[in-house]
Amino acid sequence: MTIVQTRQGSLRGSAGITLFRSIPYAQAERFRPPAPCARWLGERDARAHGPIAPQPPQRQANTAPTAPRTQDEACLTLCIASPALPTGLAAGPDEDIGRPVIVFLHGGGYATGAGSLDAYDPTILAAQADAVVVAPNFRLGALGFLHLPGIAEGNMGLLDIIAALRWVRENVADFGGDPGNVTLVGHESGAHATLCLLTMWESQGLFHRAILQSCPSALPPQSRAAGLKYGQMLCEAAAVPAADLLTLPAEQIIAAQAKVANGVQRVADLCFPFMPVLDDLSGGSTASAARFIGAAAQAAANRGIAMIIGTTREEMFASLGPETGLPPPSAQTIANRFTGLAGAADAITLYRHRRAGGADLDLLGDLMTDHVFLFPSLALADAITDAGGTAWVYQFDWAPYGSPWRACHGIDLACLFGTAAGWGNPPMLAQANPAEMHGVAQAMRAAWSEFVHTNDPDAPGLPWPPYQRDTRMTMRFDLALGPVGDLAGAAWRGGVG
Repeated sequence: MTIVQTRQGSLRGSAGITLFRSIPYAQAERFRPPAPCARWLGERDARAHGPIAPQPPQRQANTAPTAPRTQDEACLTLCIASPALPTGLAAGPDEDIGRPVIVFLHGGGYATGAGSLDAYDPTILAAQADAVVVAPNFRLGALGFLHLPGIAEGNMGLLDIIAALRWVRENVADFGGDPGNVTLVGHESGAHATLCLLTMWESQGLFHRAILQSCPSALPPQSRAAGLKYGQMLCEAAAVPAADLLTLPAEQIIAAQAKVANGVQRVADLCFPFMPVLDDLSGGSTASAARFIGAAAQAAANRGIAMIIGTTREEMFASLGPETGLPPPSAQTIANRFTGLAGAADAITLYRHRRAGGADLDLLGDLMTDHVFLFPSLALADAITDAGGTAWVYQFDWAPYGSPWRACHGIDLACLFGTAAGWGNPPMLAQANPAEMHGVAQAMRAAWSEFVHTNDPDAPGLPWPPYQRDTRMTMRFDLALGPVGDLAGAAWRGGVG
């Protein structure tokens, strides 16, 4: 075992790659901002998991980690894996500057997930990256992002993340980490939250670089008007006046939240009804991804925060098709989506050239991958370089041979953490060749490690030049590794809404 003394009290963790679980970093009443947590007396056992944020069942159970954990609003805890502490009794930081710190922000559409899931077990990443890995749990859904003035101002989940980062700044040296070298690694809504944090003064100095994996940056934060609309819909779904939300059992709020989400869901689209409300970045009544991307890029450049930005090759294949259990979209629905996103229904012709022999549903998946994830990610990289910042871009292409899920949303995380079993061995990894997966995972972790140590992912044997508008050099993670030019090809038009 290992014992560490923090400002709140002593913690007992597991030996080896030292792992501490369920460490309180803040406390909060419902719909209120987080506050510092109280000290505890004696020694706190940090070897067992604690509760996760209340949440509905995961929609994409085929390709997302399961969460069979106790749920409770008292969920503001984090886990830490550190290679820096010896086995036995330890206290305080080493005399030398500590190791880099990686803070992982999980995805799940701001509605599901937890940093403490076995799928995100940080020990393998901590060992290979020689870094201290921190994974916070934070409030989700309506309990984390409800905007109803007088009841909930919104953004409680974002404020939780800021509280966790402040805790890291104050305590991570006790775990062998360097509080002056913190990298945020965000996946999906965790990556989206990272962009939001960049625009908030409260996050100044709390992190120093970022890795965005599968960031849906096509979705700007909500306006106050949109947040209020969804808040009123929640009250209607729960059949209670707004004031009663303060005392309504959490499970009833989650049930009402699910009703709202089901009511606004559209085929082949992403909609997060409970998400950050940042009115000045929302575009007002007309959502503006360009405004959001531009503000985040300028903030990154101003703060000197370098970024790795990437997507999987077929992000949306996990959300479409008969394997999802959802009814297939009609031909008219598919045509409408091509018209709405690509400007004309006959734009499907371009996608037929790109994926010869692909069914229309496959082409719809490609369209959504491009317009929700890939094109906005390239726009973000463009904006960062235009603002004088530095970015590197990647695309994760590896998938098990013949998999109908292809290189779908989340498959890169299974490689990064090396925890296929923690994901419940999902269909997206069925028939995977272990040697192939291990090789791609090792390369990805090596690049992330190089980035957190040197501010440049150009690892030995894995050259990776920074992104530039004229070449759009992009690292491909597949059986063949290496940078290639402009993976988006002719479909990339540089425009986001």
